Amino acid sequence: MDRAHRLGKSVIRSAVDVLEELLAPRLKIIFCGTAAGTASAKAQSYYAHHQNKFWKILFETGLTPVKLESRQFRDLTNFRIGLTDLLKHHAGMDHELPLRQMRDAARTRLRLSVEKYQPEFLAFTSIKAGTEFLGGTRQCGEQIEKIADTKIWIVPSTSGAANGHWKPAVWHQFADAVRESQTV
Repeated sequence: MDRAHRLGKSVIRSAVDVLEELLAPRLKIIFCGTAAGTASAKAQSYYAHHQNKFWKILFETGLTPVKLESRQFRDLTNFRIGLTDLLKHHAGMDHELPLRQMRDAARTRLRLSVEKYQPEFLAFTSIKAGTEFLGGTRQCGEQIEKIADTKIWIVPSTSGAANGHWKPAVWHQFADAVRESQTV
């Protein structure tokens, strides 16, 4: 992977995707972050930092029947779950990323992926990611917008850096909505 030097303290820029997308037909959910964190980029797996709660909350809410580790991220397709990020060529903390310069391209790429794979749910794993895609001021929960028939949610960030804003209740509400949906 051709990594250029830093835009901020720990931002990594790459000529190729920092993490491969985990997208496939017949997904129920696509989770979308802002960009890979530096620990995830180094480990080449999603939500890899030891303080990240993503894998724990998937299991706790019943979205997965077993607690996976970040290195097992490819196994999520067995549970009809996919993964991507708004910015695929950068890694780092949200406040360090060049979102303004890349917002339109990132939105278009994600919209085309959702239209192609037609998941029932697109869930942004932070308010920042959801706001960058949808615009305006956003809160966690179900959003009024859709992409075709895909419902859009924003769930609280599982990053250890966002512990002060952690609200697992929203993740449980999202999991309930997924279970209540009619798509087979």
